[in-house]
Order: sequence, then structure tokens, then C-alpha cells
Amino acid sequence: MTKQAAERYALVAAGLVIVGLTAGGFWLSYAHLAEVAGQHGLGGSPTRQWAWPATLDAFIVAGELLMLRAGLRRVTDGWSIALTAVGSVGSIALNVAGVSGTGHAGRVPVLDYVVAAVPPTAALLAFGVLMRQIHQLVDQPAHHPDTASGDPAAPSTASSAPPPERSGQVPERVPRGGRPAKATVAELVEIGRTALAEHGTLSRSLLRKAVKGSELTIGSDRQTEVMEILRPEIEAAAGTGPGHG
Repeated sequence: MTKQAAERYALVAAGLVIVGLTAGGFWLSYAHLAEVAGQHGLGGSPTRQWAWPATLDAFIVAGELLMLRAGLRRVTDGWSIALTAVGSVGSIALNVAGVSGTGHAGRVPVLDYVVAAVPPTAALLAFGVLMRQIHQLVDQPAHHPDTASGDPAAPSTASSAPPPERSGQVPERVPRGGRPAKATVAELVEIGRTALAEHGTLSRSLLRKAVKGSELTIGSDRQTEVMEILRPEIEAAAGTGPGHG
């Protein structure tokens, strides 16, 4: 048996125990409250006698369900907490108070109060645990993706895939909005060197014209930088010109 199968069986068994405990606790508490109601004014109407405990126990069920909803939404619901507290405290208190309904509290053994308090307390705790298990089962897929396939290569394959090309990324040297693209210093130096070879000299105006002919742009600072780089070649070309010597 695998670890996942054992965990699944344990979860199912615990769920069955919790459901049985919740149902048993609610039934014992509900039946005792119905007896208390019958002893205090509702004995003549069995229907009202058995409906009266729902005015308390329904608060517990409604409050726990609203707390489950609030937990799934990652919020705190004060009303759900208040409903659960009112129903729980009222059910436990009335179950205990019903033991001394005859008015002779001193003659009632302490264990009778304990017996009366156990069912509503157990029902409250068991129902809370049941809602917690439901919360974990419902919320698990959103935060713990299914890894039952056991394929360790799946994450590495997904991570090794090349990232999708950004739709907003503009390829290099593609003009935006019809304006000429900017060039690097190395490209501008090559354009200037070509113009120097064609004309035998190179000035700022010739450099600008050559760059513009290549459908590129160049600023004043870049012109100065390129001219400084090519100055030795410009001086050498001027020294070997026709009028030299």
C-alpha cells in the first residue's frame, strides 16, 4: 500500500468517525433539550416540544457553515462566530440547566451535569472538525496542484521551455512610428570610415549625411564621439591626399 493510499483510507475513516460523532452528539443534545422543553410548558404539544431545540442547534449549524464560507474566502466573519458561540453556549447551558429542572439542585450529583454537558460539547467540536476537513479538501486544489502523476521531469520540462516572445518587444533596428532607428557607436564608426574612404575626408556634415543615408540617426554628442575615434584616420587620409608634399 502506498503512502497516498494509506492517507486516503485514514482520511475516510476519520471522516466517518467525525460524522458519526457529530450526529450522535447532536441527537443526544437535541433529545435532552426536547425533554427539557416538554417539562417546561411544551409538554402538551409534541411537535413544538421537538421543534424547540432547533432554535438553538440551528445557530450552531448555520454559524459553522458561514465560518467555512468565510475561511474559503480568506476573511473573518464576525456574525458566523457570534452565531456559533450563541448556539453552542446556549445549548450547553440549557442541557446542564435541564438536569436541575425540579428545583433541587443540591440533590443532583455532579456527574449528572457532566453527562448533560458532554453531548452538546462533543457535537460542537466534531462539527467544527468536520467543517475544517471540508475546508481543506475544497481549498487544496487551488494551492496544491495535483502531483499524483509522480513525474519529476514535468517541472523541469516546463521550466526549460523557452519563454514566449513578448508581443510588445520591438526587434532590433526596426523603426518605431516611422522614425529612423538609432545605431551603436561601432555601426556609426563603420559608416564614417566608409564615407572617409569614399570622399578622402570626413566632416561632421558628411558623417551626418552618411548616417542619414543608412536610415539611422545620430546626435551631436555621438558625432563628436565618432569624429574623435576616426580622427587619426582622418588626419592620415589628409596627409596622403593629392595636395600633400
